Amino acid sequence: MLSNRQSLARLGLIATIVAAVACSSSGVSPLPADGKVPLGTWGGDNAGMIVGDTAMHLHVGCTFGDVSGRVPVDANGRFDVAGSYVLRAYPIMVGPSLPARFVGRLDGSVATVTVTVDDTVQHATVVKGPVIVQLGEAPRLGPCPICRRPDLTREAR
Repeated sequence: MLSNRQSLARLGLIATIVAAVACSSSGVSPLPADGKVPLGTWGGDNAGMIVGDTAMHLHVGCTFGDVSGRVPVDANGRFDVAGSYVLRAYPIMVGPSLPARFVGRLDGSVATVTVTVDDTVQHATVVKGPVIVQLGEAPRLGPCPICRRPDLTREAR
């Protein structure tokens, strides 16, 4: 049978091991409970993203794109979804919406996103990003406006 001192020492050792494992720097923050990119406005340099219940809207500079539905993330926080993208959006929108892939990684409240656009008009592949956006931050797009939807702010709360 262990003495009280031995029991306390053993508990201290177990607590230290648990804390070390829990705090190890794996570089991956906990994923959202629902397994999807969290709702709200995300901002960064030259980028902004609005995530709602039914769509994700991303601006990179004076361009923008959309994904229908919520964006799922895998166990490593990665996502890869199809959507559409407009390459000539500001100051006047010109051209069609083009097929695109939105690929990224979620690390806590920070997302890194790259969009690959199939420019069927110019017969070229255009890559936008990677851009880094943070949940709750205001987008910093210079002269290019981001579409704002106040109802998404309420959804995120």
